[in-house]
Amino acid sequence: MSILFTVFLCSGNRSSKTFKPKKNIPEGSHQYELLKHAEATLGSGNLRQAVMLPDGEDLNEWIAVNTVDFFNQINMLYGTITEFCTETSCSVMSAGPRYEYHWADGTNIKKPIKCSAPKYIDYLMTWVQDQLDDETLFPSKIGVPFPKNFMSVAKTILKRLFRVYAHIYHQHFDSVMQLQEEAHLNTSFKHFIFFVQEFNLIDRRELAPLQDLIEKLGSKDR
Repeated sequence: MSILFTVFLCSGNRSSKTFKPKKNIPEGSHQYELLKHAEATLGSGNLRQAVMLPDGEDLNEWIAVNTVDFFNQINMLYGTITEFCTETSCSVMSAGPRYEYHWADGTNIKKPIKCSAPKYIDYLMTWVQDQLDDETLFPSKIGVPFPKNFMSVAKTILKRLFRVYAHIYHQHFDSVMQLQEEAHLNTSFKHFIFFVQEFNLIDRRELAPLQDLIEKLGSKDR
């Protein structure tokens, strides 16, 4: 996805800000080559085709590479609107009036807690970063197998990353438009949704806060 965001990253200091440090895929690794393949396919503009598993490639590795890329994209997109997402303006983590999220990671915070959106997203992105940095979960070396629970972990990561998109769309889209970043947000989200739909990675009920937008984006590609 990085190719599509080159202009976005270079357009000024605000756009180059990220919420958390960017997660890099080691250059020269097979996953790096997969990322380059994804970028080249995205450049064609056909997102449905771009998310498909390349011939002969391992599904886990494809999902791992794209999960890292989506983390980086959302990290960057949220980084541009953090000044608008505050303890005061977003005292709860929500996606419109009907959906509210409470945080638990099963380890440090076992019982779900109600917290502000910036606190929730900080917890979320830190947790995702920890999973991506764990070589036993996301191996970067050739020949190291993915663990049996990899798909379950990846699904949880993507489910939680979706909540950041949902919060941005419901609570901060006016700010996104003021910054003239709606095209970047829409392209990123469309890519994300097509990917999770291709491999059935997020339960439909979890996508409910943005279901109308998802149907609209999908109808344009039929």
